[in-house]
Amino acid sequence: MGRIALVRKVAAWLNWPMNERAGTPALDQDLIDVDALISAYYDIEPDPTDPLQAVVFGTSGHRGSSFDGAFNEAHIAATTQAIVEYRKAQGYDGPLFIGRDTHGLSAPAERTAIEVLVANDVDVRVDSRGSWTPTPSVSLAILRANGAGTAEGVRQTGSGLADGIVITPSHNPPRDGGFKYNPPTGGPADTDATKVIAARANELLREGWKKIARVPYERAKGSVRGYEYLDQYVDSLAAMIDFAAIRNAGVRIGADPMGGASAEYWGAIGERYGLDLTVVNPNVDPRWPFMTLDWDGKIRMDCSSPHAMASLRARMGPDADGSTPFDVATGNDADSDRHGIVTPDGGLMNPNHYLAVAIEYLLTHRSGWREDTAVGKTLVSSSLIDRVAAGIGKKLIEVPVGFKWFVPGLLTGEVGFGGEESAGGSFLRTDGTVWTTDKDGLIMDLLASEIIAVTGKSPSQLHAEQAERYGDSAYARIDAPATKAQKARLAELSPEDVTATELAGEPITAKLVRAPGNDAPIGGLKVTTENSWFAARPSGTEDVYKIYAESFKGPEHLAQVQEAAKAVVSSALDA
Repeated sequence: MGRIALVRKVAAWLNWPMNERAGTPALDQDLIDVDALISAYYDIEPDPTDPLQAVVFGTSGHRGSSFDGAFNEAHIAATTQAIVEYRKAQGYDGPLFIGRDTHGLSAPAERTAIEVLVANDVDVRVDSRGSWTPTPSVSLAILRANGAGTAEGVRQTGSGLADGIVITPSHNPPRDGGFKYNPPTGGPADTDATKVIAARANELLREGWKKIARVPYERAKGSVRGYEYLDQYVDSLAAMIDFAAIRNAGVRIGADPMGGASAEYWGAIGERYGLDLTVVNPNVDPRWPFMTLDWDGKIRMDCSSPHAMASLRARMGPDADGSTPFDVATGNDADSDRHGIVTPDGGLMNPNHYLAVAIEYLLTHRSGWREDTAVGKTLVSSSLIDRVAAGIGKKLIEVPVGFKWFVPGLLTGEVGFGGEESAGGSFLRTDGTVWTTDKDGLIMDLLASEIIAVTGKSPSQLHAEQAERYGDSAYARIDAPATKAQKARLAELSPEDVTATELAGEPITAKLVRAPGNDAPIGGLKVTTENSWFAARPSGTEDVYKIYAESFKGPEHLAQVQEAAKAVVSSALDA
């Protein structure tokens, strides 16, 4: 069953609203007024007593819209000052690498951050082209500055440690902005850092953010130093991908940056490595008028969504002779930390399916990796990954949601691959050393071409073979309404709070509130059976909780699992 059919079938079963325009081109009425968005960034001052207008770091930094008083000049000035104070307290006195994506709020946020950083005498590195920077490029820059690629390896102590700021709300709609901090590990900051930074930022908002020292941008930009993010990243890819195999096999690649930060990178990659690579849509516009609407009728640069990827999927359709323009087509979100894979035979791949294929390929084709290299997955990723890891005799490390949990293992080489169900992943260099400790959508896309070149099969064909060996599953995520009190209760559940013994007709085999791989709290609940599971987590931005679920017994059973999950969670919350 195709991705669209599965989504619609589950949606109909659960009475889940699907916008009638999902997958159709955006119209003028769908586009934001960028000038108004930027004006709101400067004109609206957040109410420090309103929780919805406070600085809140989720799994991917602080996000919000200037229209809502949730991402404004005040937030960025206060958060940047809090980062300055945090890095000083930690003894981080090396360069701070800053990058931004193509969202309308990213450029003004970068200006504000630079004004505060320069006023605090921070050694700031910006893109030398004055352009956009993918998240993995910033992570790579931090790690290179701290010793990645040298015999000594990545340094985490001593003077001169570098860190960074990435300005992006990822795949969020055009009205949103995002701001996150990456410490010297190169990956997303842990809660030990983000709690301190957010608390201090909110304190500064209450005390009066206009007191924060700043240097006017026109003067501040003269104090920052340029960094060749694009060249450094593109040149370093030779340590990651077998480009000779791709080139010799003549793999035809269609790369769609989806209006994001990789727009200028894909052409450079194709030219640098002599690939048959076409940049499908090189346009960048902070309104994203060229996008098709996502399932809820919003513009969202989600390269794992069949609706947001409708244009690329259509372009991969066969002509009268049955030929397709590319052997593989790929997509990236706005900051290029996520990937989307479209094949002629399988269409848009489910992210979990591609993760499983990538894991099996890498762990059987990277001779430079340690024999005991493990596989990392978040606990809401497919159990197919568990079965694949067991099948190739590799240790599986299951962690809570958030790429930050993979950082230690990627740094040491203990974890060869870390992946999330939301189409995010990164892996080691061919020599078994660290590449990036943040998600990298470009290498995941390029890996698909290497897989085709080396195996002679598409990733979707390889997934079909995995399904024959390990079983075929249906997977989906839905949202269910919850009050703030219920969300807080969900985050604090214990296994004893779940009284149910069955889930959709199968005996429950485990009730988890801590991740098996590192014993860290998952901030919710996971319940498993022999052939299915669900996990429930509170949303950090909306009054809902998210239900992730999977069944190896088909989409109808998946829908039953989802309904049972809501009943199990409701009963536990009411206990």
